[in-house]
Amino acid sequence: MQRPVILVSNDDGVHAPGIDALRHALGAVGRVVVVAPSRERSASSHSLTMDVPLRADTLSGDVWSVEGTPTDCVLLAIKALLEEPPDLLVSGVNRGPNVGDDVTYSGTVAAAMEGTILGVPSIAVSLDRNPSGTYDYGPAAAFAREIARTVLEKGLPEGTLLNVNVPNRPASEIRGIRITRQGKQTYEDSIVEKTDPRGRNYYWIGGYTTTWPDQTESDLEALADGFVSMTPVHLDLTDYKTMAELRTWPLERLGIKARARGSGEDEA
Repeated sequence: MQRPVILVSNDDGVHAPGIDALRHALGAVGRVVVVAPSRERSASSHSLTMDVPLRADTLSGDVWSVEGTPTDCVLLAIKALLEEPPDLLVSGVNRGPNVGDDVTYSGTVAAAMEGTILGVPSIAVSLDRNPSGTYDYGPAAAFAREIARTVLEKGLPEGTLLNVNVPNRPASEIRGIRITRQGKQTYEDSIVEKTDPRGRNYYWIGGYTTTWPDQTESDLEALADGFVSMTPVHLDLTDYKTMAELRTWPLERLGIKARARGSGEDEA
């Protein structure tokens, strides 16, 4: 039986220790092909490079370095570098968590989004911080391996990816896995203004996070309690409840003729 092909990418760069740990762990599951950015592209979100050409260099037989974003890497891998679409995509292991609103900024999660759009079951894996500032990617890579086995067996619903966050602690201290929802957090003092030697202002984006009061069943709560969080993320961002509300708006005031669904006629 042919081994499954697993595409691996990230946003920390092709030389990051997290992607190396993931590549070795997933080698027990299938053939691993790495296509990752040539340098760190954290917080690049779901961006494509469309103003300059993309260059891909082979570092070894199944490892490619791309001068682009994580989304570029996945698109290029599936549409150009691989002979056939992979059976699974795993993005990570990211240095730092991707929980709450970080999901919208994360290049690691965006790589999994692109895989999902292209019809490949996809997982994003991130490792939480700890007070010492050190990262042990081994437990996260091991969890990723077992989740990958299960996804290859069970599949994922269309348009849905898994966002996995792992506590940064020894495997013996991780209490298990929780199925979670996306939490909510905000950034305070996120812009740091400074002045250069010539008197010109410049800015750093940074700051610290504060969480919303209710984190029940969230990814943030799971990490704080020592559990791996596994959040199903759906790419359809439509607010269907608000769709119904918008249909009651007097759109004719805006000079718009609203078409009632299925009526075949314009409303005045």
